[in-house]
Amino acid sequence: MHPSSCDTFVALPPSTERQCIIFGKNSDRPCDEVQEVVYFPARDFDAGEKVECTYIEIEQVAHTYAVMLSKPAWLWGAEMGANEHQVCIGNEAVWGRESADGDEALLGMDLVRLGLERADTAEKAVDVITELLKKYGQGGSCMEDQGSFTYHNSFLISDRKEAWLLETSGKHWAAVRMAAGYRNISNEYSIKTKIDKEHPELRTYAQSKGWWDGKTQFNFSTVYSFTTTARIEAAGSRYCEGKKLLKKSNGHITAETMMDILRDKDSGINMEGMFMTTGSMVSVIPTDPSLPGVHYFTATPDPERSVFKPFIFVKNINAINLPKETTSPSYGADDPVKKKPRFQSKPDRKHELFVKHELVVAIMESFKDRGKKITENMRRLEKEKMTKMEEILSHGIKEPDLLVNLFPSCVQEEMAVYGKS
Repeated sequence: MHPSSCDTFVALPPSTERQCIIFGKNSDRPCDEVQEVVYFPARDFDAGEKVECTYIEIEQVAHTYAVMLSKPAWLWGAEMGANEHQVCIGNEAVWGRESADGDEALLGMDLVRLGLERADTAEKAVDVITELLKKYGQGGSCMEDQGSFTYHNSFLISDRKEAWLLETSGKHWAAVRMAAGYRNISNEYSIKTKIDKEHPELRTYAQSKGWWDGKTQFNFSTVYSFTTTARIEAAGSRYCEGKKLLKKSNGHITAETMMDILRDKDSGINMEGMFMTTGSMVSVIPTDPSLPGVHYFTATPDPERSVFKPFIFVKNINAINLPKETTSPSYGADDPVKKKPRFQSKPDRKHELFVKHELVVAIMESFKDRGKKITENMRRLEKEKMTKMEEILSHGIKEPDLLVNLFPSCVQEEMAVYGKS
């Protein structure tokens, strides 16, 4: 298996069909890894409290925001998600001149979750993540496996008015702001000469390493990237195909457009094989602050064979309304991830929706006609939900209490479709 990774997209007006920002990501992970979709409410903490991330414990903040996350079930952080202020973040694995092998620290996925829990704008998320990088660094295996798989991270971050691309190399980083148009990222550095924020020693460090002469124009991706590897070439191909797909719908990009892009197998964006798309997310964020954002999650592998189910941040979501069917079993202190040496075994992390989806996919692969019918029913359910969400995106929420069970009820309807199969 040659580990690969993800594709993340954002489109802002005037590229979108309405005055909204569309965010999307495929999380490409080992094919046997379970991705869960979980909600964590806003919380207040006492001074001095700590938070246990995947590998290390760090200082907690006084208040965290409510978040909805799509995350590998074995770790604390997330591949992608959104918070109550409509900030969305997705991360990408990147490899460059700086070695990603090192001591256990914060994973890029931990930084995704921390950024969402602690920032109410995209720019603040950049600041949160870079401050955490400065204090704790990034490092540790990114797979639930005894073999080491390490990388540095880039992050695509959006809110109601703009998007930011943050690319890191160890503790060093560069960031660029986007106020209009569209952008996609894969597993390669893409920030060039336009840099809006950067690590104060970004350039002097590159000079000290002999990567930059200090005279020619500073180009972040040129200075900090490998010249070439098979992995980066594969990511470059997906990046180019993703850019073409966005360009094709430029000015008319919708949630449905983004879902179609994430489902595209010819481009490699919807990945198959030992590394595959294990979870997908699409968010629609109106620029009008009086309108809610709608966040769609699959919680199952292969978006072509999955249903994008909507979630909206409303008051009164509590433990009763948590998406239990997409929450994996918890093993607490007995989890092999928590014990050293780590990863000596792999417990069963399949949640209820994953199990039912796995059975249905087996039917779809074995019986073509039945598979076609199942797919049609899944798409019908998805379209029905999207039509209802369009009404809310246009006119706002009239009865918020009716939406506290939105995501869990959609999961139940999806499982009912599977039950008829």
